[in-house]
Amino acid sequence: MYIVVQWRLKKAVFDLSVRSWKNYADTLPCIQKAWIVSSKEQGKKLCMADSTGTEVSGDRFITGTVMIASSLKARLKGIQNIGLLLPTSVGGSMGNMAVLTLGKTVVNLNYSSGEESLLHALKIANITKVVASKQFVTKLKAKGFDLTEVLKTVEVIYLEDVKKKMGKVKGLLTLMLVKLLPTWLLSLLYGKGANLDDTAAILFSSGSEGTPKGIELSHKNMMGNIKQAITLINPNDNDVMLGTLPIFHSFGLTVTTLLPLIEGIPVVCHPDPTDGFGIGKMAAKYEATMLFATATFFRLYTRNKKLNPLIFKNLHMVIAGAEKLPKEIRDAFKTKFGHDIYEGYGATETTPVASINIHDVLMQDTWKPQIGHKIGTVGLPVPGSSFKIVDPESFEELKTGEEGMILIGGTQIMKGYIGDTEKTDAVIKELDGIRWYITGDKGRLDEDGFLTIVDRYSRFAKVAGEMVSLGLVEREIVTILGENDQISISALPDVKKGEKLVLLLEGEMELEILKEQIKSLEMNPLFVPSEYYKVEELPKLGTGKADFKGAKRVAKELSDGE
Repeated sequence: MYIVVQWRLKKAVFDLSVRSWKNYADTLPCIQKAWIVSSKEQGKKLCMADSTGTEVSGDRFITGTVMIASSLKARLKGIQNIGLLLPTSVGGSMGNMAVLTLGKTVVNLNYSSGEESLLHALKIANITKVVASKQFVTKLKAKGFDLTEVLKTVEVIYLEDVKKKMGKVKGLLTLMLVKLLPTWLLSLLYGKGANLDDTAAILFSSGSEGTPKGIELSHKNMMGNIKQAITLINPNDNDVMLGTLPIFHSFGLTVTTLLPLIEGIPVVCHPDPTDGFGIGKMAAKYEATMLFATATFFRLYTRNKKLNPLIFKNLHMVIAGAEKLPKEIRDAFKTKFGHDIYEGYGATETTPVASINIHDVLMQDTWKPQIGHKIGTVGLPVPGSSFKIVDPESFEELKTGEEGMILIGGTQIMKGYIGDTEKTDAVIKELDGIRWYITGDKGRLDEDGFLTIVDRYSRFAKVAGEMVSLGLVEREIVTILGENDQISISALPDVKKGEKLVLLLEGEMELEILKEQIKSLEMNPLFVPSEYYKVEELPKLGTGKADFKGAKRVAKELSDGE
């Protein structure tokens, strides 16, 4: 009885914080205004560096940004949504902030999503002009991402061409003004204001389960989520963040690009999140203390033989998001580098941060720890946010420990899907005066408010009348795989059982050995895959997340081809 009352009280506090945080978010400045204040305060201190060798102070970041904005102003006149194809770098961050200072909406394009998805994005976001890096586009082509046909449909403005027209004399004069003028005047001169409810960014969903959707995030969404995250990250003056995630991803844009700029945390960038050694060199050189990545990328770092454990010795905050963090990846990272990975949770629709596991804190009044993390969970909701577990049909709230649909409420909930009010209405539900996002994820809350994700509702198969979690099957089988083996389970139609499970294997293990190993697990027969196929590489999205749609397509092709 005590636990139930305690949880109800805690839940009421979470819901109350959503309302109070909304009032707080209404007082925040727009992104570009907040950035100018922060960069001005950094002054001569390091603001950002990248693996090309570029290093800029706060003053020089402002200077570069306002010069780019000045050069772009006439060419972007009359257009609101601006496409961007830029790497995770000093130039990429300056390009984004330059567009924002002009009062425009940034639309960072997911170059890894394929030609069809990119053309779809350009159409629904009404993009006619794209700010790009010529060098970056060339490198992408060398990696197999040929954007030639896509870019023919828009006017492309290359930053390299813009920079050629930026004279040194003007640069020095601008730098002098940045150093001498007070913050309020700099803000007035160089930062066009925006209403908090204006759309700051349009980001596209991963498309792991279907056509990517254009998600509108307001200045209030993004500023509010940055403040929510920073209260838990709680940086100190010596912190340095690694910026490795692509800017087209909400995790990369909000958390590792805008957050450090607005909160005055030095950030060091590397454009390829799969290049563990390149990231490691930047971490060692700048004594980076924070690393944010996906589970897939952490797996690569633990397997990279060039990464000596000392290369990440200064890290004290390592957070995984965007996909489930398997126990074996957490354990392998801890064994190799000596650091715990703290798991978080969110979605592009939540800007993205909804919850984070953090370090436990010793409370000196009681000398007892305040629990900040529980392994296997995705943490507590960030301040000003709340979770609700409901029955997916009736939307009645379920009891503590019961599994159901996860709803997320808070100031970070998106404006909606651009040009699609029907889809927006399908995932946004107002209850008790709070806007809730219907995640499509199945999960449960424990008595302390920590959230555990079970699976996506779309990742269930109905086998012989029983609902089977594909994620659960994967987690069972992963325990018997070798270090270099990975699997993906898909559900396909089956005449006899309604649906059947099909396993794709990437790695060194032979299929016959895998089948025998699965038998030894003595799983429920419904959990045992009906078909097995070996593939050279499992489908992945550009963010490193598993591409469930792509995996299902491959599974169907292989199954039909038998």
